[in-house]
Amino acid sequence: MTDQQITTHHGGCHCGAVTWSIEAPSAIHTHTCNCSICDIQHYQHLIVPKSRFTLLTGEEDLSLYTYGSGLAQHYFCKHCGVKSFYVPRSNPDGVSVHARCIDPATLSAIDDEPFDGRNWEKNAASLAHLSRDD
Repeated sequence: MTDQQITTHHGGCHCGAVTWSIEAPSAIHTHTCNCSICDIQHYQHLIVPKSRFTLLTGEEDLSLYTYGSGLAQHYFCKHCGVKSFYVPRSNPDGVSVHARCIDPATLSAIDDEPFDGRNWEKNAASLAHLSRDD
């Protein structure tokens, strides 16, 4: 990816109750994880620092789900059930937005790579840099 132009992207859930914006390149690099929850949802991660994520609407429309260690905070719209973002265990200082929930009008390209979340303990450190506010 060579396009590093920072863009304001908008996204949210299916019904529109939950909306957010992020600051990220127009050409994004995502990870599709194969852990038990991401695989079933085909979640395509774009991890950004918390400072680059803004929840615009729907805080009261979110339900929180945690499991295992309880560290990851999975937020779902309580109306349509879509998880458009969450705070990942690998990046508690960041937010992972579901790239499939971004309005495509501001995206110039998506480069996706697999992430072996089934072996999370072995691989999680490779994601730590993604939530740093450089």
